[in-house]
Amino acid sequence: MKLYVLKKVAIVFLILTFSLIFVKGVFAEEENEVQLNKNEEVQTLRQQIDERSEELEALQGQQVELEEKLRQTGEEKGSLERELLNINWRVNQLEISMRSNRLTIEKLGLEQQSLNEVIKNTEAEIKNKKDTVGRLLVRLQQKDNESFLTIFLKSSTLSENISEIQSIMMLEGNLTKSVNQLRDLQTNLIQESNEIKNKERGIEIEQKTLENRQYLIADQKNEKQYLLTQTKSQEQVYKERIAELDQRQAEISQVMSDIEEKLRLTLDPSLLPVKRSGLLALPVKTDSCVTQWYGRTEFARTHYHSKFHGGIDFRAPLGEPIFATMDGTIAAVDNNEVTRWQKYQYGKYVMIEHNNNLSTLYAHLSRQVVKEGETVSQGDIIGYSGSTGYSFGAHLHFGVYVTPIMGWRQSYSEEKARESGGLIKIPPAAGLVPVGVTLNPMDYLPHFESCY
Repeated sequence: MKLYVLKKVAIVFLILTFSLIFVKGVFAEEENEVQLNKNEEVQTLRQQIDERSEELEALQGQQVELEEKLRQTGEEKGSLERELLNINWRVNQLEISMRSNRLTIEKLGLEQQSLNEVIKNTEAEIKNKKDTVGRLLVRLQQKDNESFLTIFLKSSTLSENISEIQSIMMLEGNLTKSVNQLRDLQTNLIQESNEIKNKERGIEIEQKTLENRQYLIADQKNEKQYLLTQTKSQEQVYKERIAELDQRQAEISQVMSDIEEKLRLTLDPSLLPVKRSGLLALPVKTDSCVTQWYGRTEFARTHYHSKFHGGIDFRAPLGEPIFATMDGTIAAVDNNEVTRWQKYQYGKYVMIEHNNNLSTLYAHLSRQVVKEGETVSQGDIIGYSGSTGYSFGAHLHFGVYVTPIMGWRQSYSEEKARESGGLIKIPPAAGLVPVGVTLNPMDYLPHFESCY
């Protein structure tokens, strides 16, 4: 009798082994099934999103053509005719950008609707899965007090034993699978909710950028009229004004370079954060690129009195949003322009102090949207790109400075600035001009490609 029982147990466990392999294979096939959302409304939304994407791609092509025209002319202040042509192109570029803003807002709105539908489906799946887990737990609880041996002894036939044990194994397998699916659904729900917030943030940025570009179109048209009025459409008058501007800018540059060269000799590297790519985020959208690097660049040697470029220039068409690269406090919001004919140094700029002895400069802006003393977070919009100040075309000049001992929140005499740097008055530039120890921004920014 004992031998018979042992044989029966052995047969049961042999069959169970093959059953486990079979059940595992069934679960594997189920896990590989792709769950497609065939909701008709979602499919319609996705089709509309694709249509907006195609339209945006076409507009992007037009933008590239205009940018290439502006790059080829260099937007240099060499002639009145060229400057007027550049203004026309910039207006066209802004109009295309505004159409792009509107399409992007529509697309983001559609993506929001699609995500909301996905979230509804996910929430419904979570509810169903919780119900399934509950039912499985109840059924397992009912069988919890019976071991395999108890079931074996209680059943009258071998087939009853195997059927009962397989039933328990299937319940446990289904419970494990359902719990894992529930966890994955809850993770997806969190990701989808975060994506909704990103879409909302994107719409907000696009709407603000659209409003700013409307303002810039009016500004460009006013500038064109101003040029025609002041020069009486005479090329010679324009060239004389530009030559005078170049001379005055050279004088400002001389003062700055003298102070900054002296300050560089006093730099204590131990006071600076360790050089690390990505310490600072990018101040422009990721599809931009660098048009001029830091240091003694070829352009600086031929166009700057100091022969030195104290930051890096990012390609940023007129009206592009500019973002804070790190949490900090707005230390200065100023403008070095006097008039449209006296466009000196950094034009409209923003300076941010960070808590690691670094400060960042965002220059040649068309508009600033922050105030001194305001706290900003990484990724906040602080202004929009432009070509104010002594600039050869719309771009962002981005600089990284060692924060002066007393900060940037007060002006200094030229003599005092020679000791630690700071904001000083350098006639004929308007406002205050930042001077100090500049650092190579690429020591702290993510890797970025050159435009050319």
